Amino acid sequence: MAEFIRIYEENPNPKAIEKVVAILKRGGVIIYPTDSVYGLGCDITNLKALERVAKIKQVKLEKANFSFVCHDLSNLSDYVKQIDTSTFKILKRALPGPYTFILPGGKSLPNPFKKRKTVGIRVPNNNIALDIVKQLGNPIISTSIHDEDEVLEYTTDPELILEKWSNLVDLVIDGGYGDNEASTVIDLSEDEPIIIREGKGSLEIF
Repeated sequence: MAEFIRIYEENPNPKAIEKVVAILKRGGVIIYPTDSVYGLGCDITNLKALERVAKIKQVKLEKANFSFVCHDLSNLSDYVKQIDTSTFKILKRALPGPYTFILPGGKSLPNPFKKRKTVGIRVPNNNIALDIVKQLGNPIISTSIHDEDEVLEYTTDPELILEKWSNLVDLVIDGGYGDNEASTVIDLSEDEPIIIREGKGSLEIF
């Protein structure tokens, strides 16, 4: 049975964030708010936790399209090959924000992702998510919480999320109602930006 914890996005309680980080460090899997839809995630350095998330999503870990949620762009070089100035300017302009950027993968990727040529990077404009990764000291992975409903693609009510996911995860954070539109995904791994998925983020920044 998952724990259910209320955290306010405007001013996240440091003690509550500490609790979330402790669960992640123990290999826990959490559901947390972003600036778009709720995400399922864990510590990217914990192999067992990564395997659990892959199993929940019914995908092979090596082939899973998980994004890395970072606190800012300062540790980008740990996971991404050197990027040019124009690419960095796009990132600076768009982040934090509801975007996932596909970038060329670096040599220091965690083991399951070592062979990947690209990696998705996310810096959400949400204080809860940002405080968690800042205190954890490294990114968490993110994959969207989908709904089986034919009309609703994403569950936005944290209590309904708890009801559905309680036996699969260790913690559900109630950060208020989520959005029902996922992040905009943009591939910056080639010469020109390619829009993979148009979502919440505006395309006017390009």
